[in-house]
Formats: sequence, structure tokens, C-alpha cells
Amino acid sequence: MMYEELLNLDPVKINFDKSGMDMLNIALAVVMYGVALGIKPGTFIKVFRHPKSILVGLIGQWVILPALTFLLILIFHKYITPMVAMGMILVASCPGGNVSNFITSISKGNRELSVSMSAVTTTAAVVTTPTNFAVWGSLYVRYLERHAADALQTLTIPMWDIFVTVFILLGIPLALGILTTHYLPRVANALNKPLQYLSIVVFLLMVVLAFRQNFDLFMQYIKWILLVVFLHNGLILTTGYCLGELCRLPRPDRRAITIEMGIQNSGLGLILLFNPNIFPPELQNGGMLFVTAWWGIWHIISGLTVAAIFRYRSRKRGE
Repeated sequence: MMYEELLNLDPVKINFDKSGMDMLNIALAVVMYGVALGIKPGTFIKVFRHPKSILVGLIGQWVILPALTFLLILIFHKYITPMVAMGMILVASCPGGNVSNFITSISKGNRELSVSMSAVTTTAAVVTTPTNFAVWGSLYVRYLERHAADALQTLTIPMWDIFVTVFILLGIPLALGILTTHYLPRVANALNKPLQYLSIVVFLLMVVLAFRQNFDLFMQYIKWILLVVFLHNGLILTTGYCLGELCRLPRPDRRAITIEMGIQNSGLGLILLFNPNIFPPELQNGGMLFVTAWWGIWHIISGLTVAAIFRYRSRKRGE
């Protein structure tokens, strides 16, 4: 039943004209510029002086997160459609989300570690996002060819187009933001917090614009998408914390890594999905869109919930 109902999502078409796409691209670029305002040139130096926590976090973000996503897809392959699965892989390939630093602060986690992870994963996303999506997406396509009755729609993964898009949307704004922080620190301080709040508004606006014509359909099938994202995000948050425990990291570092792994830049995922050069209009990828959009809403809810739990524990300990 769940599989058949999720199949109904794939034909959903989200169409943006060139002006609409340009507005979305500019909005995300501005958001990423805001993220970069919190990255000081000395951030990377501080990170590599005490590299254990950042290395654990990056391994979790770049390797364990997509690998666990792939494993979860294989376990539930009878219940989720290929496009929903590809949406999960796309989200897992994105860098950390831009609200993770704010949520880490609420949780009394290591904010400097959070900012460092965001800086490194976002900067490296030009390479890691297309690579992870290509590697794990290709593995999933091969799995379907061998074990599934229903093959995935013809889907090529154009690494170069993804690379160019991510570079324009992330690389350039990040460079400008870091330069602003270095040469115009007062301007950076004045813009930092307003742009953080703007980032949440921009993502919610993107979701509204995408699904305003398909709201009834979204509400009809949200129960299944909610379940998929809940399991996916819950697994990653739990893994992030356990990874920190296993590596015996300080409590604030465990919290930062947990939240960094559980907060993904799904806004970037939506922009990639809306790009006709990457995902052609004839491709029925509604399942990917629904998963990516709901992840961006849910990870704020789950992140704030986890932060509240962490903060409550700190209060009980008298920290």
C-alpha cells in the first residue's frame, strides 16, 4: 500500500520559469553568503590544531551518513519507491544545513566545532555533493537492475552540471562572505544574524512556491513522506551521537556533531532538482521533491527538539 501510494507522487510536476529559477538561485546564494559571514579565515587553522573532533564529524558527514542512507534504503526497498530513495540519497549528499550553528548554540554544544564543520562541508560540497550522489546513486541503480522488478526511470547523473551549479551557488558566495568577514568585519557582524533568520524564511518560501499548486496531494501523502524522513533523520541523529560516544569526544563536541549530521542543506537539494540541465522536465521525480522539501522542514523541528533535550540535561547537571 505504501509503495503504491508513493508512486503517485512521481508524476507531480514543479515548473519554474527562468525568472522564478533566477530568484531561487539568488535567494540561496544570499543565504550561503550569510553562512560564510560566520567563517573567519582563521577557522580552518583552529580546526586542524585539534583535529580529532572535526575528523570524526567529517567522516560521519561524508561517509557514514550516505552509507547508512543506502543501507536504510535497502532494508525498506519493498516500501519506498526508487524516486523517494534517490531523494534520500540526494539529501544525504548535501552539506550541513545553515541553521545548524544556531541550533548547536541552543543545545550548549561546541559552536566553534559546528561552524568549522559547516565551513568545511559547505566549501567541499562543490566536490562531495556531486561525487556522493553519483557514487551512491549509481550503486542504487545497479541494485535495482539486479534485485527489483521495477527499474528506475532512465536517470543519468551529470556530475559536471551538478559541480557547476554547486560552485556557483555555494563556492562564489562563500568566498565573498569570507572576504567580507576579513576586510569588513563590522558589516559582517551586522548582517550575520539577520541572514540566518532569512535563510529559514527563504527555504519555507521555496517549499510554498514549489507545492502551492499541489498542496492537496502533498497533504494526502505526507504521512508516508513524514515516516520516511522521520526514520532517516532519526537514524542519522542517533548515529551522530553514538559516533561521538564511540570516539570518546567531549560532550559539547558530541552534541555539535549530532546536530551537524542531522541538519542538511536541503535547499541546495531543491535547487538541483529544479535545474532542468540536471533533472530533465520529462523525468518524473516528484518523490525526490517531496522527500527533499519535507526534510528541510523536519530537520528544524527535530534539531530544535534534540537541542532542547541536550539543554535540559545540561541544566540537570548544573552545567
